[in-house]
Amino acid sequence: MAEADAKVLTPATDLAAKAHRLYPGESAAYAKARTALIAEEVELRRMLERVAAHRRALPEAPVVTKDYTFEGPSGTVHLADLFEGHDTLVTYCWMYGPERERPRPMCTQFIGPLAANAADIRQRVGLAVIARSPVVRMQAFAEERGWRNLPLYSDSPEAFGRDHNAWHDDGDWPSYDVFTKDRNGTIRHFWGSELGGTQDPGQDPRGAPEMSPLWNVLDTTPAGRGTDWYPKIDYD
Repeated sequence: MAEADAKVLTPATDLAAKAHRLYPGESAAYAKARTALIAEEVELRRMLERVAAHRRALPEAPVVTKDYTFEGPSGTVHLADLFEGHDTLVTYCWMYGPERERPRPMCTQFIGPLAANAADIRQRVGLAVIARSPVVRMQAFAEERGWRNLPLYSDSPEAFGRDHNAWHDDGDWPSYDVFTKDRNGTIRHFWGSELGGTQDPGQDPRGAPEMSPLWNVLDTTPAGRGTDWYPKIDYD
């Protein structure tokens, strides 16, 4: 958002005062606090929009010089193939290596909603979920979860994941990355999430904005996320 645009915005407190509708039984104290909270939510929305604008305005991104290959359902493909005809590609490296009996629950809870929106996302950009496990193993788990329209690829050479901070000698780490491809076929690494080390004391590693519906929903509840609950692959 440009500075000129910011100067003409209606104050968040004014928007909040118009937005809040009284609920049955509200006290004056609740109404006042709720209206103040709406104003903060407006400011948060504006901050997220400013951050997104800053992201889009990043200087020219570094060129990808390696010809990364992956194993897909139909055989070997290259990074350029994952764009699916678009000029932008979103990749997510999934913590599901061949040594894991089951995938990482924290990754899985993120991929589920991603799969639910995959058909929509792929109308605008390329999408690929990548792991070190063989693609047939990934597909079997996707079928178990009911995931559809989700392009799955195996990074068996591990070159892509190691270069993009996903695969390490001491274990895997999730990695969300965005690439662009111009008319000449030049691929650039536009942006990547950097989760480790940016959290505040008492928090698990997390980025901003929070892209997981699970945590967004829990953040609206009185108890919030808590500190002793994490999602599972299976529940008894």
